[in-house]
Amino acid sequence: MNAIDKGLTLWFTGLSGSGKSTLATYLAPKLKELGKKVEILDGDEVRENLSKGLGFSKEDRDTNIRRIGFVANMLARNGVVAITAAISPYKDVRNEARSKAQAAFVEVYVECPIDVLEDRDTKGLYKKAKAGIIKNFTGISDPYEAPENPEVTVDTSKETIEQSADKILAYLRKRGLVPDAAPARR
Repeated sequence: MNAIDKGLTLWFTGLSGSGKSTLATYLAPKLKELGKKVEILDGDEVRENLSKGLGFSKEDRDTNIRRIGFVANMLARNGVVAITAAISPYKDVRNEARSKAQAAFVEVYVECPIDVLEDRDTKGLYKKAKAGIIKNFTGISDPYEAPENPEVTVDTSKETIEQSADKILAYLRKRGLVPDAAPARR
């Protein structure tokens, strides 16, 4: 099996509202057009279904991210592109997920400055966090450790979703993880 036939983990990390889920949802059909099986592991959905009952302490966040990493790895080693879209604020747990990966692991830093995130914040989460209403909010009252060497960095304050997606796809093509074009139909 060559690299293009194998699965991979596309690990999106970034602050709340940076565009991780939006980018994952945009990329999924593009990857399917290239003949890939794709599953999105969205942080909010995983919290609701696999991590219900966990809070936002460092220990609970780490447990949540370990669960996402476990499921992503299981999918990727079985030929699926597992796209994770979770804040995953701590380097050590992201690196742990990478070290356990049995297929390609591509970390994508979805960067966006706090002031832009606050302007985009339709739910008012940043405002509530700054007012102390929401505790342990990543980037405000809880740390976010940006990746030091992600394979791809996109800046959603300066790039359109198309530009960010194209940057990710270009990297995947360069690494031989996806084909240059959709497979021929029979």
